[in-house]
Amino acid sequence: MSFGKGIGQLGGYGKKMNIWRNKVVFITGANGFLGGHLVKRALSYKTKVIVLIKEDIRLSLFKVENLGSKCQIYKGDLSNSKLIDSIFKNNKIDVCFHMAAQTIVGIANNSPTGTLKTNIQGTWNMLEAVRNFGVKAMVVASSDKAYGEHKKLPYKEDAPLIALNPYDASKSCTDILSRTYANTYKLPIAVTRCANIYGPGDSNFSRIVPDTCRAIINGKNPVIRSDGTPLRDYVFVEDIVNAYFALAGSLLNKRIMFGEAFNFGVDKPISVIALVKKIINISGNLRLTPEIKGRGKIKGEIDKQYLSSVKAKRILGWSPKWRLEEGLKITYRWYKDHL
Repeated sequence: MSFGKGIGQLGGYGKKMNIWRNKVVFITGANGFLGGHLVKRALSYKTKVIVLIKEDIRLSLFKVENLGSKCQIYKGDLSNSKLIDSIFKNNKIDVCFHMAAQTIVGIANNSPTGTLKTNIQGTWNMLEAVRNFGVKAMVVASSDKAYGEHKKLPYKEDAPLIALNPYDASKSCTDILSRTYANTYKLPIAVTRCANIYGPGDSNFSRIVPDTCRAIINGKNPVIRSDGTPLRDYVFVEDIVNAYFALAGSLLNKRIMFGEAFNFGVDKPISVIALVKKIINISGNLRLTPEIKGRGKIKGEIDKQYLSSVKAKRILGWSPKWRLEEGLKITYRWYKDHL
């Protein structure tokens, strides 16, 4: 599936693709949702792609499009520092996208130590390898959840990181550690804090978009676990791929300070129930209706959260290209074809 917008001559987002040709790109969590899309874009730019995956994921873009056949694959866990060191030692890596993490909030709440080990220890293993073996650019996935809950909206990059739940706290630590290494050791590292990403290839059905698509395709009413009022910003995955390459390109060209964090969102929050109704309308199955199962917000999750992307627009020249309706149409069609 080809998406079109933001692709073509763009390498570092506004830079010609030749800055990427023949670069060695290392992507952790390559068979995760966003990781698969980064692999696909990197391959389109004629880079050599090295990936680290922990296990096979049947519905991932990486699996569905057989992207692994074009990559050098390492299998293992981020907590294995010897494995991480060997990857960096044996490959002259130019750019690293560190995506691998335990991302499911429910799992983090029920079993926090596993999430903390993967997300925090895994990150410091990566940072130590970068410090010891070097790269020209490293982009680390933090999250809007790293901020915790603030009354002042939208969140800007100077808002404090005050997360109090296991998953959110693990992303706060990832964020702080990455910026600490960048500033202390003068490493070319930047951090992304993205709004809720949606699009083809997301196999995490605890998320509202894939779960709603699956329910509709199966002829069932989509279930909303809250009262439907929580506000979020939803950004199409291709816009976030553009953001990652814009950020990495800026590091390669030394156009930004090391250790910077950037928000990426569309600055147009929408309630959960309004989002679900949009997907129902797109599907054309208008006899279905959202089933609200919760009261108020979900325990352990933030009620209202959305980001300001002014800094990314000003410094990186990045802005989202996809309207919500466009992205949801593509996403729904993908699930309809693959479920």
